[in-house]
Amino acid sequence: MTDVAVDVPAVAETPRVADGHVERPQQPAGPRERSDGAPSQATEQVVVVDYGGQYSQLIARRVRDCGVFSELVAHGAPLEEITRRNPRGIILSGGPASVYSENAPRLRRELLELGVPVLGICYGMQLLAHELGGRVEEAAVGEFGRTDLRVAEPGVLLAGTPTEQTCWMSHRDTVFEAPPGFAALAGSGVSPVAAMEDATRRIFGIQFHPEVVHTPYGQEILMRFLSEICGCECTWSPASIVEEQIARIRAQVGDGRVICGLSGGVDSSVAALLVHRAVGDQLTCVFVDHGLMRKDEGVQVIGAFRDTFNVPLVAVDASERFLARLRGVTEPEAKRKAIGAEFIDVFSEEATKLAGAGAKARYLVQGTLYSDVIESGAGAGAAKIKSHHNVGGLPEDLDFDLVEPLRMLFKDEVRAVGTELGLPDRLVWRQPFPGPGLAIRVVGGEATKERLDVLREADHILQEEIRRAGLYRELWQSFCVLPDVRTVGVQGDERTYGYVVVIRAVTSDDAMTADWARLPYDLLERVASRMMGELREVNRVVLDITSKPPGTIEWE
Repeated sequence: MTDVAVDVPAVAETPRVADGHVERPQQPAGPRERSDGAPSQATEQVVVVDYGGQYSQLIARRVRDCGVFSELVAHGAPLEEITRRNPRGIILSGGPASVYSENAPRLRRELLELGVPVLGICYGMQLLAHELGGRVEEAAVGEFGRTDLRVAEPGVLLAGTPTEQTCWMSHRDTVFEAPPGFAALAGSGVSPVAAMEDATRRIFGIQFHPEVVHTPYGQEILMRFLSEICGCECTWSPASIVEEQIARIRAQVGDGRVICGLSGGVDSSVAALLVHRAVGDQLTCVFVDHGLMRKDEGVQVIGAFRDTFNVPLVAVDASERFLARLRGVTEPEAKRKAIGAEFIDVFSEEATKLAGAGAKARYLVQGTLYSDVIESGAGAGAAKIKSHHNVGGLPEDLDFDLVEPLRMLFKDEVRAVGTELGLPDRLVWRQPFPGPGLAIRVVGGEATKERLDVLREADHILQEEIRRAGLYRELWQSFCVLPDVRTVGVQGDERTYGYVVVIRAVTSDDAMTADWARLPYDLLERVASRMMGELREVNRVVLDITSKPPGTIEWE
């Protein structure tokens, strides 16, 4: 397909590289304005072109860790999607295809003609080699995992790294000859050319993955590309965008009224605080207590927002309504639908009350994250909403414009912004919690008040002991499950017939995979002893040691 001609904005001059020396140009006079929610200082940014690699998002994250804002752009996106960002550099990601496959993503030469440095990683390097006259072939043996790398000539990209080092490989095709004009910098047992560069044209390629922790010098290599080659100042941080996002929200909202469905999770909490910092009492938060939260969470949310931050807050105790809606419901998907439908009813009623009191909202705050944007395939432009999953799927007669101050941030960046805003650690570092709450952790049976209360108390004991042991932040999630099972026990010389509580604790980086947490035995003993001693209904505690895959983190 041929790209449609577009007006390409001038690209900021980047450093010239000659004989390993980097000459820095003068910085542009000022940042270009962006209208898609990205930080304005993100004009000094690097674009990651996604060729479908499993680590593509991680590349963008690692670039941000270096202090440079980055965005992920699909390889088939119009060229304007890249040029309008005025990038200081471009990174071509890895991908599962072979450059010789019929439907493999191709490298557009226009990317090499934008006047900015280009770094190809794995498949990205193979594309560069294939397109520019090198030789790429399938190796007799693929390289997967930790690999020894030998640096023959460090050049500009690998300068300062050891001659012998390890890296993380994941490929079968290999660059056997670098293109004309390129220097082969390093190789491995399988890859004769595992790194290459044309310093004059500022085109670089590495076969290994610098973005993963298994490449010890990977972050150093990325930093050198960003700072020494692209000339980035590396001053971006999520905390640095607070004031800018506040100004952006004010410009969008004006004197309009805003409503936010506050769940108490870190995303909605940080989004709400940003909007309140921007427009004050124009924002009203609606907190619906469905009776399915963990112990004291509703009190914590109300205390933080109404009492500490003085955010206008409507707190609705709808626990009896949700319990009535869940009566007789045992199937997990049916529970989710019942809870979502009831939330719609409650939220709609409160929005109508606000409108009747002269506070009709035009704008709806959502805690949409950059990972949501990427996974949905959406761009970073403005959006109009009539239904949205973050608030349970609002009905069509509730018509809002979206305010999404977090849509360019990853989860850990949102936590940094929350800390900057003064959000209490208990809310900033709150572990992921399912939207339907404890109802789907009552497994195989009806979520009655009795069962929810037992589960809530058991979960409270677990969390209290994990926090006391200093392990809370080390775990991705830790929680209890209450199966619809009773077992025989002996307590106080009497036969009992009580509930089984399952302890589930996992470690993970992204929830795509997870390993069961090796909690200390003495901690598990204290937790089990407390549960069976303090909860008369419980006479057995078990530990789930299933990883993901094959299991999932939640049971339902």
